[in-house]
Amino acid sequence: LQVFDEEGKDVTPHPLFHSDPNTVVPRQGKLLASSAYFGATGSVFLSSFSMHQPSGANASLEQKRSCLLTSCNFSDVQVRQEEIKEELTKADLDRRVDLYLTETETIWMLDMPSVVVSVESEDAGRVLERNRIYVDICTNRPGSDRFVEKMMQTINGAAKNKEVQCDKIIMEDKGMMVTSWDLYDSFHVSEIEPTSKAEGSRTTTGKSSKPHTTKEHNQTMSVSSDRGSTTSTMILESAVLARIHEEAECHSEAILTLENFQQDLFFMERILMENIFQPKLAAYRQFPVLTDPNVTSDTSGTVAAVKEAKQEKHDKEKKDKEEQKEAFIDPSILSGLNKTPEEIVPPRLEWLWSYVCDLTNGHSVSSMVWSKVNPDLLAVGYGAFDFKEQKKGLACCWSLKNPMWPERIFQCEHGVTALDFSVASPNLLAVGMYNGSVAIYDVRSCNDAALLDSSESSNKHTGPVWQLRWVEQDRGATGDGKKERLISISADGRITEWLIQKRLDCTDLMKIKRTESEKKKLPSEKERKSEALISQQAAGMCFDFHPKDTNFYLAGTEEGHIHQCSCSCNEPFLKTYRGHKGPVYKVAWNPFSTDMFLSCSADWSIILWHQDSQTPILTFSSATAFVHDVMWSPKSAFIFAAANESRVEIWDLSVSTLNPVISRFANPRVKFTSVLFAKNTDCLLVGDSKGEVSVFELQNLAAPNSNKVRFTRKRWWSSERP
Repeated sequence: LQVFDEEGKDVTPHPLFHSDPNTVVPRQGKLLASSAYFGATGSVFLSSFSMHQPSGANASLEQKRSCLLTSCNFSDVQVRQEEIKEELTKADLDRRVDLYLTETETIWMLDMPSVVVSVESEDAGRVLERNRIYVDICTNRPGSDRFVEKMMQTINGAAKNKEVQCDKIIMEDKGMMVTSWDLYDSFHVSEIEPTSKAEGSRTTTGKSSKPHTTKEHNQTMSVSSDRGSTTSTMILESAVLARIHEEAECHSEAILTLENFQQDLFFMERILMENIFQPKLAAYRQFPVLTDPNVTSDTSGTVAAVKEAKQEKHDKEKKDKEEQKEAFIDPSILSGLNKTPEEIVPPRLEWLWSYVCDLTNGHSVSSMVWSKVNPDLLAVGYGAFDFKEQKKGLACCWSLKNPMWPERIFQCEHGVTALDFSVASPNLLAVGMYNGSVAIYDVRSCNDAALLDSSESSNKHTGPVWQLRWVEQDRGATGDGKKERLISISADGRITEWLIQKRLDCTDLMKIKRTESEKKKLPSEKERKSEALISQQAAGMCFDFHPKDTNFYLAGTEEGHIHQCSCSCNEPFLKTYRGHKGPVYKVAWNPFSTDMFLSCSADWSIILWHQDSQTPILTFSSATAFVHDVMWSPKSAFIFAAANESRVEIWDLSVSTLNPVISRFANPRVKFTSVLFAKNTDCLLVGDSKGEVSVFELQNLAAPNSNKVRFTRKRWWSSERP
């Protein structure tokens, strides 16, 4: 033990007693060991010091002892204990030590009593009895007199008040003058209202009329009564107006739903369309211009002079035709030569109207066809030719009686690429689509659902149906032996006949196989191995059956070849006409000279063919654009129309084989896609890429008086009608 004073000096007294180092001292904690060691050492030191010191020194020893004991309580005393090493002897190692393990008291941290009781437990019988009693109560509760359903009222919570501050309510007093007629009308309206409203209005009117009689006695009550009467009058007026408006709406809806009213609206629409398009329709039907009966004498004299001039002209043409009969000169050409340049008017296309509406705007016109029995009914298909621009299609039936809105609208899931009317059943319209499906619609029905659809057919087309047509097939000598078939051609290389039964099913007439192009080989060239074809079938683009013999037909392909095929022959192709360098978009037999036909292609050309010659007779190429459609005129064997992307052309082979006689250019960013001649008039219909079908009148185009075309290597000429 060391003792330090306030200045940090060591003032520890030296011990006079030295303990035996072999004595074993038990080890304890540092703090307890220090205090115990200090106590033991201090007591021994004090006792030994008192024993060896003389008595005269007792006072100084006691003083030192008190100082030593007191210094132990100060915080500045630092106690240092030297570590004593314990040494174990051999006897200590051999001694046996017994250790006893005892269980401590269990401490429960969580106690959850179980709801399941073991069958072997003491409480098993009691639990089973309680369960049986509960089951009996639940079983006997329905219909028991002891069970009564009651409601229990719980204590409601204390109500809470919430104060809300709002703007100051502004009140105004207003008055108005009311005459006896206003009062009469108010009472009359209140009698018409229901009983509850009438009683309320009478009470309000009575309260408001009473202060009027005492106006001289109380001015304030008079003002309030005027305000009440004003409010009641305004409420009654608004109620009357609302009721009149509701009755008018109900009445108008009832009128619109009447069948007779809808029929009257239909007739009214027809009359308005006739009035608006009357001059255009008269020009379309080529009706003579009606003169006013109240004309003057000068006008009548002029009309007579015109008639006389026309008669002289007719006689002169007849005489010239008889003189030139043996020389095969066309009378129309001769009459044109006899005219002066001022009298000759060039032929042209005069626009009449366009079939277009909001539904068709933006769709491309893919095909057009007239009804077989109604020359005023036109069916138009709307689709798209580009794969990237595909969208839903339309098939619309337009009538001349209403050029502004179609009579029938058939919505299709895919773009319409081809359509045709039936001959045996004129109400049936066959529609071909871009996805390869074929549907048949009934134009007599207002429902736009298809009667038959090829979606369930296992042998349907897998490519776009580019053309389909109803064809009459001869089966006997009598007229009753004719059978109508629906034929289609698709990009999958198949020409298919559709069987109309409970559902549409098909059989293949022919599969168009690819043919190698015929190239002349030089003598020095060696034979090369034939290149492998990606597909064995060529995509079909168009077809046309012979107008007289429906067993023969032409089929145009994407390769640029035209195959002549037969329905009753085993050979796939009878002949192959090679002349186009691109896909053939249309082939058309001449309706008068049935041994000749036209074809148009994406190679910018139109070719005239003879069925006995596999080399082209004439090639027409007037513009550097795709020729999408071509059609012969139904009135002349020399005239045909063609539609390319930039313009529509009218060709007259009796006038020129180099240039068209009429050309009309398309509007900017618009492409012509199809053409169609009118049946009974000199008009032409042209469809474009914006969904518009324009109707043009052919003016000053004299059709040659012939129905056959003869061809020699030197010149063309026509034979006269019998």
